[in-house]
Amino acid sequence: MPAPLRLGLLGCADIAARRTLPALLRTPHLRLAAVAARDTARAAAYADRFGGTPAASYDDLLARPDVDAVYLCLPTLLHARWAERALTAGKHVLVEKPLAASGADARHLFELAEGLGLVLLENFMFLHHGTHRKVTELLASGVLGPLRAVSAAFTIPPRPEGDLRHDPLLGGGALLDNGVYPLRAALRFLGCGLTVTGASLRHSTRLGVDLSGAVLLTAPGGATAQLRFGMEHHYRSWYEIQGGAGTLSVEHVYTTAAGHAPVIRLVTGRDVREIPVAAQDHFEAVLRFFAAAVRDRAAVASRLRLLGEESRRQAALLDETRARAVRVQV
Repeated sequence: MPAPLRLGLLGCADIAARRTLPALLRTPHLRLAAVAARDTARAAAYADRFGGTPAASYDDLLARPDVDAVYLCLPTLLHARWAERALTAGKHVLVEKPLAASGADARHLFELAEGLGLVLLENFMFLHHGTHRKVTELLASGVLGPLRAVSAAFTIPPRPEGDLRHDPLLGGGALLDNGVYPLRAALRFLGCGLTVTGASLRHSTRLGVDLSGAVLLTAPGGATAQLRFGMEHHYRSWYEIQGGAGTLSVEHVYTTAAGHAPVIRLVTGRDVREIPVAAQDHFEAVLRFFAAAVRDRAAVASRLRLLGEESRRQAALLDETRARAVRVQV
């Protein structure tokens, strides 16, 4: 049995404690070796709870020889900087979405990882859930006919005062926080040739961040994607794919609870089918994939390549969205 991949945690965010680290404890071939946070007491508390050794600083963790890879769970605008430092230190990197806020940063990071022979993976859990695999199988079967449109939305209720999503200096705002999910779905279904043909952002002058928005994208063959996102809404986590012969849709698709068994709704003509998918912890699924990629990149090369291409194009589309957006000040 191979030795476990020794993971270092950079940043003690809430998502790590609630979902990622509990999943790590259930994942073979992975163990938490070290934890670093701005607050050393918080790092020590995480280490007591999940294992590993608290590190004195982020740089101290990256210098440790008993850390093979890093799970980077810092505020958005720190992702690119610390991903670069982790790669330069010789560590494989799993980084929370979005990997980068600009296309130039994403390109640089993937070129750096490739040059150093390291794995760099952006943590979009939903792409590793059984739901997405089943949707991919259905699309490959041709049941929808030629794809014509994707509609997708990820919206959440208002966040409390002081939430990091409200801080522009840390990469707050709806586009970077939840807009990237429907954007990533559109890329997966319509390909990396998508371009932004229109966008709108509802911007808070008090907070200095966008609270919600919409994007229209067009694929080379004329298929379109209409995306909605925001953090001042009723909760919605959904996508729909429409083809010439049918329509497919899934609810609760981006932040699927571990115990939730999703249902894919498939409509062709007058026939309506509901296709159940087994419940799965997609945090555990992405950790398993990351460990497998580090252990044997050749075995997952095509999948890893696609994920990297999508991550680079996604970051470039964020640039295009900001450049084309009509901003409504509120």
